[in-house]
Amino acid sequence: MKRLWLPILFLVYLVSPLYATHNRAGEITLTQIDELTYEITITTFTFTLSQADRNELEVQWGDNTFSYAPRISITKLPNYYQKNVYITQHTFPGPGVYVIVVQDPNRNDGVKNIPNSVNVVFSIKTTILINPLLGNNSSPILLNPPIDRAAYGQIFIHNPAAYDPDGDSISYKLTVCTEQDGRPIDGYTLPPASDTLFINAYTGDLTWITPADTGIFNIAIDIEEWRSGVKIGNIVRDMQIDVFNTDNHPPVQNEPGNYCIQAGNLLSIDMIATDEDSDSIQQWATGGPFVVEQNPATYVVDKASATIGYSRARFEWHTDCSHVRKQYYTVVFKAEDSHPETPLVDIRNMNIRVLGPAPGMPMLIPGSNSVTVTWPADTCLPVTDYQIFRKTGPAGYVPDTCTGGVPTETGYEFIGSTKERLDTIFVDDNNGNGLEQGNEYCYMIVSVYPDGALSYPSPENCTPLVEGSPSLLEVSVVDHTSSGTIRLAWARPSKLDTIPATGPYEYIIYRSDDLLGQSLVQVGSFKTSDLNDTIWLDENVNTEMFPWSYGVELYNDAPGNRFLIGMPEAASSLYPDLVGEDNHIVVRMRKNVPWINYDHTVYRLNQSSGEYDSIGFTTDETFIDEGLSNGVEYCYRVTSTGWRLLDGKLYENVNYSHTNCTMPVDTIPPCPPDLNGYSVCDSGYNHVSWSYEEDIPCAADVVGYILYYSPTIELPMVPIAEFNSRNDTVYDHYAENSLTGCYFVTAIDSFDNESVPSVRLCLDECSNYVLPNVFSPNGDGINDIYRPLRTSYIERVDMTIFNRWGLQVFETEDPDINWDGKITGTDKLVAPGVYYYICDVYEYRLTGLEAYVLTGFIYVYSGSDNDVFIETK
Repeated sequence: MKRLWLPILFLVYLVSPLYATHNRAGEITLTQIDELTYEITITTFTFTLSQADRNELEVQWGDNTFSYAPRISITKLPNYYQKNVYITQHTFPGPGVYVIVVQDPNRNDGVKNIPNSVNVVFSIKTTILINPLLGNNSSPILLNPPIDRAAYGQIFIHNPAAYDPDGDSISYKLTVCTEQDGRPIDGYTLPPASDTLFINAYTGDLTWITPADTGIFNIAIDIEEWRSGVKIGNIVRDMQIDVFNTDNHPPVQNEPGNYCIQAGNLLSIDMIATDEDSDSIQQWATGGPFVVEQNPATYVVDKASATIGYSRARFEWHTDCSHVRKQYYTVVFKAEDSHPETPLVDIRNMNIRVLGPAPGMPMLIPGSNSVTVTWPADTCLPVTDYQIFRKTGPAGYVPDTCTGGVPTETGYEFIGSTKERLDTIFVDDNNGNGLEQGNEYCYMIVSVYPDGALSYPSPENCTPLVEGSPSLLEVSVVDHTSSGTIRLAWARPSKLDTIPATGPYEYIIYRSDDLLGQSLVQVGSFKTSDLNDTIWLDENVNTEMFPWSYGVELYNDAPGNRFLIGMPEAASSLYPDLVGEDNHIVVRMRKNVPWINYDHTVYRLNQSSGEYDSIGFTTDETFIDEGLSNGVEYCYRVTSTGWRLLDGKLYENVNYSHTNCTMPVDTIPPCPPDLNGYSVCDSGYNHVSWSYEEDIPCAADVVGYILYYSPTIELPMVPIAEFNSRNDTVYDHYAENSLTGCYFVTAIDSFDNESVPSVRLCLDECSNYVLPNVFSPNGDGINDIYRPLRTSYIERVDMTIFNRWGLQVFETEDPDINWDGKITGTDKLVAPGVYYYICDVYEYRLTGLEAYVLTGFIYVYSGSDNDVFIETK
């Protein structure tokens, strides 16, 4: 049967605690093997004078299963410490949150801040979140052992030296040491301090100012792991500190400082330790730089310079591109004196951030309304892609040594990214809107690493746009039909005598069915000897479907001397892009032109007169026509007014847009209602209801609701009921397996828009499973069957009852137990007396099916003189 040793050990420990009082400190760490399989490493520190020793430890995986981890190494340490390492693997059933618990009776005797520590089960636990959307996750590694010494009345500092191999963020906080099943120890207190005891949430420095008592003390440190703002796991480290009353003083080291370094550079730091008591000194260091796979750091003691009370060591790290990451690396430097009775330690921390080198200066190829940006590929192979930043005018930014990327205060804005390390070309056309002439555009490039770390930015490079020749001034729709006309005009070319180009000349006209001129094909040409001839009409073109863009080439067409004059540019017609929303239409001015438009006049078709009436004026690229009727079609045209400066001469222009039509549609969802609820445990249902504040505008057109439910926090929410009336706002939910669960409600408006979810309401109020302590199976019809008092939903139990000799008399998996007082497999009632039980309860809770243990005694009044201890078969 499962874990029969628990009650037997319980009795043995009461008689002989010497043989089980050995656990001093420990922690659990995890390494992900594949999607659902993890390797678990359990590290414990035990008291070597205790006769208790474990070749394996039971692991409760948090998924209602357990297994045993074998010990793979033993290390004997000074001061009666033994380091034990256990390793095993486990495959979890699926994504979710799992609390892994390892427990072992008992803690060592004499821990002053744990009442009766010799009889308290030692337990440690680690929590992991398995979520494929967040990627693989291995827990942090704790590189500084959880055992230490302190001196009464002297400041004590300890750091766990946590290193996360995935580069996730780590935070620290103090918590409560735990006992059986990972429960907080009743009566636990922090060790006494003359001033304070705290842990730095960012650095992990545990500082005790100062120990106010001697003896053994245990402290629990909760080391939390974060990714993209989401907590993805935590390790609860249980550590032990011996405090001595001594006149010894710890050695003192210099402060190493904190550093930011470019990958590829060498960081070299000398650490000097001195001891005022003239004790000899040992120096060592630990931390992330020592455990990286490529080019780990070194720490070498200069033995030649060591004297009494003095020692020097050098830290060196040849960084490379594989070391780049968002988070700092922490190095813990330790110096320990050689005092014969109470050696003491000094700890200093150093944080190192490794940043990627800057990409090379971008090369800029300007066009008339766009800039092509190219740069050399980063030689750091871990680089995944690049970010491109743009600013109008130079910034002269000089990066800080600890700042990657391009800060917003420089005036630069992020405009796009590429997809891989070798993708080093980016065309900046302002998201299809074109860049405006008359500005100087500056660019910087940043390399991106797998965890999102940003390199130093590239050097800044700037360029103006190129004025095309001929320089376009007008692309205007003059006939709005499927076979309409677009008027094209350009400025008279100048300075041709400097080429020389004496004519005659030929203009060739190109057209493309897009805004950017990416598919230009020839649609016309004409020859002329008069350069003032700068207008061309593009006839029989569909002006209803989409915008068109144009380019014009000018050739010197003299016999035997034909050549292209200048470089052409592209300009598009103006197109009113319409988005119909609730009782309004958004008009967006879509165009790609080399001139600057300083205002737009918007016209709407008057259905009565058939004319387009002016309805508004804007200097922006967007206009909103409000107060419209949903489901009615509206048609628009726009006129733009602009200017362009060419060779010191100002040209002003007016351009007429295409026609476009759409209708307003209610696409804005209502706001969600307020959700409330409670469990009616005795009747087996959850009562939920929702409501709005009176006359709230965002809910004016609500016509119904959808109620969603999930039995756990992790499972997705699914709809369980729909309501087709605004006033139908109450629901009693009779769930199948449990009353624990989460709900949210959404509102539906008259256009079938669904609101965002309401605040999620989670109910877990009916956990009540109580085992009586008195039972009288004497046939009087009163209390003849042993049953629990419960209102909770229990899937099953693993209930075992023992007599005072530790022999099993009954077992069941029935949540109602239904014990009639008879010994299993017989018709004999048990003898009156006290019986001990262990009951593993498997209950549906918000986190899923959870298991917990109930233990206690049952006083049986059976009226039988059967003595159960003789029933051994």
